[in-house]
Amino acid sequence: MKKSLLFISYCLLLLSVQSIFAQTPKKIIVENADFSDVDQILMPDALLLTGNVKVNHDGVVLTCNKAYFFQKENYLKAFGNVQLVQGDTLFLNSKYAEYNGNMKKAFATGNAVMTSPDATLQTDTINFDRNVQEVFYNTKGTIINKDNTLVSKSGRYYVTEKKFKFLTAVTLTNPKYVIKSNHLDYYSNSGHSYLFGPSTITSKTNYIYTENGFYDTKKNLAHLLRKSYIKYDDRRIEGDSLFYNRNTEFASATRNVKITDSINRGIVKGHYAEVFKLKDSMFVTKRAVAVNFVDNDSVYIHGKKLMVTGKEGERILRAYNNARFYKTDMSGKCDSIHSNSKSALTKLIGNPILWNGESQITGDIMHLIGNNTTRKIDSLKVLNNTFMVSRDTLGTGYNQVKGINLFGKFRDGKLHDVDVVKNTEVIYYMRNDAHELIGINKNVSSKINMILENNALETITFFNKVDGDIYPEADLPENARKLRGLVWRGDERIKSKDDIFTPEENELNDKLVKEGKQDDAKENVPMKIMKETLDYDKKKPTVKQKSKEKTKEKK
Repeated sequence: MKKSLLFISYCLLLLSVQSIFAQTPKKIIVENADFSDVDQILMPDALLLTGNVKVNHDGVVLTCNKAYFFQKENYLKAFGNVQLVQGDTLFLNSKYAEYNGNMKKAFATGNAVMTSPDATLQTDTINFDRNVQEVFYNTKGTIINKDNTLVSKSGRYYVTEKKFKFLTAVTLTNPKYVIKSNHLDYYSNSGHSYLFGPSTITSKTNYIYTENGFYDTKKNLAHLLRKSYIKYDDRRIEGDSLFYNRNTEFASATRNVKITDSINRGIVKGHYAEVFKLKDSMFVTKRAVAVNFVDNDSVYIHGKKLMVTGKEGERILRAYNNARFYKTDMSGKCDSIHSNSKSALTKLIGNPILWNGESQITGDIMHLIGNNTTRKIDSLKVLNNTFMVSRDTLGTGYNQVKGINLFGKFRDGKLHDVDVVKNTEVIYYMRNDAHELIGINKNVSSKINMILENNALETITFFNKVDGDIYPEADLPENARKLRGLVWRGDERIKSKDDIFTPEENELNDKLVKEGKQDDAKENVPMKIMKETLDYDKKKPTVKQKSKEKTKEKK
């Protein structure tokens, strides 16, 4: 038992001794000097080395014109054409340098230049800690990396990771853009840049702002988070997450997306969008809505998908799959909406229905025509199977106008003068100033003209081949008070801007907004770069390519 304890103690002692010797700093070795001398008066305890000085320490080679070598302290002061070389990964040049062999730290000043295979740093003073393989400087420095030039007041370089870290004002200049930030991590080998805090990317084509972003300077791809936006001459794209490809001028946005048209005072919102600048087009989905300013009022247009194409002044808006729109005194729905800014023509396509005030208007084809000069709605055209209906304000009946076509003119944004032509039929509840029912007007004619004031019927005039009468309420049976084809759809009427969305879309919106707020509340969360950002330019091999590859493998 005693022998075992003795043996264990001996082993522990041996390990301790080995550990002590392992931690003993290696000595600086002088490999060459044309002349060496000792001057105890000028530099006590120092060996003066001059001419083609070359020393070696644990994998680092230092050369210079002149050096003072303090052997006891394992310390060196170097002068003139100083160069410190670590393998083939780091070269440090300066007019003056100091190297501590015990601490494995170097200090270089006087036109200090650090060169690595991927970048070159120029500054006044450079510090190099070999223990952690970090280079840092606190004087204005310039880093040149192929097409990129970085200027900062201070920075740190991680040799192993080939990463620069800047925590003060830094500017990255590329022939195509300029990045400015107060916190930028830059990987010189991959060209990847990580931006933290308020940062901007400026180019001739756009301006980008982010407070948490990634930019690949080689592929010209970006992934931006937190308060980010991309601004073109006339558009601003915002979203919780933005992807941008500078090569193709393509941008996509996810969650809480907002695209603002500053010239036309229009806004498009949704939770996913794609913008193709070179094609002057955008695609928006997931609770998509376009908001345009017309007649001093906002018009909200919604569809499961929205597409905007064309240049300024020639843009076309398409909303399809259950399209809806809302304006303070007008709303409608159809299968799809097609709006052309050049012709100022908006088509409601596929089962259109329009609510103007309390009136419901249907027909096979429905067009709203605007005026590009006044930027107001000018007229309404309804073709084939026109039916206009509203509830009698005090009774249970319906005021109805039926015909082939309807042509309406707007005044101050409200439908004012309406003509219904061809095979017109009318059922109208007539009341006096005391709102008492006088009778029910039922007739047919070739044409009807109606004058509306504040969306309420003011006068009605019948033209050509008028046939009908005014019946007392008791003399007109219930089944005779409805024109053929009457379908009252008042429960479908869109009464607010929120009614243009389905309950499922509102539920999705609440979920995504909540997730966005939760993400904003998180702090110091590492940025996760979307895989499609890094692999955006990678194409999947075709069937032919795959078969060729298999053939090569067999060979």
